[in-house]
Amino acid sequence: MPPPTVQIAQPRIPTPVIHPPDDRHPDRARGEPWALAAVLFAAYTLVSVGRYRHMTGLSWDLGIFEQVVRAYAQLRAPVSDLKGPGFVILGDHFSPVTALLAPLYRLFPSPVTLLVAQAALFALSAVPVTRAATRLLGRRRGLALGLAYGLSWGLQRAVDFDFHEICFAVPMIAFSLEALLARRPRAALGWALPLVLVKEDLGLTLAAIALVVAWRARDSSPRTVRYALGVAVFGVAATVLALTVVVPAFNTSGGYDYWNKVSGAGSPFDGTGTKLRTLAWLLIPTTGLLALRSPLLVVALPTLGWRFVSGDEHYWGTDWHYSAVLMPVVFLALADALRAVRRGTRAWLRSYAAHLPAAVAAAALALTTSLPLAQLTEADIYRKPAAVSDVERLLERIPDDATVEANIGPISRLTSRCRVFWLGNTRGVIPEYIALENVDDRYRDPVGYARTLHPLAEYAVAGEAAGYVVLERRTATAGVRRAGGAAPAPQRADA
Repeated sequence: MPPPTVQIAQPRIPTPVIHPPDDRHPDRARGEPWALAAVLFAAYTLVSVGRYRHMTGLSWDLGIFEQVVRAYAQLRAPVSDLKGPGFVILGDHFSPVTALLAPLYRLFPSPVTLLVAQAALFALSAVPVTRAATRLLGRRRGLALGLAYGLSWGLQRAVDFDFHEICFAVPMIAFSLEALLARRPRAALGWALPLVLVKEDLGLTLAAIALVVAWRARDSSPRTVRYALGVAVFGVAATVLALTVVVPAFNTSGGYDYWNKVSGAGSPFDGTGTKLRTLAWLLIPTTGLLALRSPLLVVALPTLGWRFVSGDEHYWGTDWHYSAVLMPVVFLALADALRAVRRGTRAWLRSYAAHLPAAVAAAALALTTSLPLAQLTEADIYRKPAAVSDVERLLERIPDDATVEANIGPISRLTSRCRVFWLGNTRGVIPEYIALENVDDRYRDPVGYARTLHPLAEYAVAGEAAGYVVLERRTATAGVRRAGGAAPAPQRADA
């Protein structure tokens, strides 16, 4: 009988878990979108506040919104005298969301507060964009897309343009589409619903997001489809209600002032070259045309629609702030398309998709040399010009709570402490002061010009500095409402 075989147990060596290169540091990956947002916030703030410090504002919008937020902070109706004495801003655009800035403004009553808040909101939107791209494509490609998004021309133009309420819409859209890509349809709709409080046209953007949610859930959740379609109907109804009822109720003329920008439009082919260039800027350097493969691009159609239908050529191009709300759409549409393409069967397309995030980031960096963030490499943005200090000292001669008629230059230095009217639009109010930016000597006789504005008053030069002039009213005005009186109520005060 053979001896029994003795088996010696071998130690079991666990199979090593090999992580993909992009997933080796999950904690770092979670923090990187926020680190990117912090860097973008600093950059956006420097550019935006730098323009303010140099007194090179592009429009009166910063002054208008400061008047509105200041009124909210003081628990008053949101009146902007720059739009007309006693004009309630809800009669211009339905944007009650700006009231959210009132507590911050009450602590820091300055136009800079609005600019910093806007920079923070734009920077915040980079977090969901980067997270979604990272989740779909991996850490490195996700960061590349997040960087390209933060440097996108649409956001840079908006940062460089004073202040606008759409700064609230950009992160809402970004968080909504992030949730949609993560297959969280209720969260996607929840993030998008407040868009109706940002601006009247964004109800259509809400509807477009809801339709994409319904499309993606068509085979898996009939209940979600019904809910999303209900939200789409709500978005369209909110826009119609705002345009036909709410805004006209607050408007002094009883209508919507921007209908003429559509009714006055010529042929839809007017400005075709400009419109095509805008589409090219949206799709080529930002997405390499690959975003066209994602249904998320439908969300961009309402904004592009009203802009291109309008007869106002300012809406057609890439300037100003109008394209900011499109940036999270096109970049997340790109991330969505890249995920699908990488699973495809065409080798050349998979190779193109693999290299596209790095290419898009490189394009964004290259284009930034001719965009507003390029100012960060110039020493001038970090210091206030001596001429600006001279102008500020001149404007400080105007006492607090005074009534002032002004053009663009002085507005944002006065709206935090005075009642400011747009030059030539005081509608019977005789201001105590007139402040003019006169750098190009457009008003060769400021006193004579003041006389044409207010024949019943007499003004004299109170001071001049660096091309700015301040006029002070020297005589009382009989038979005309005194400038220091209460603001006239809108014609539709019952609204």
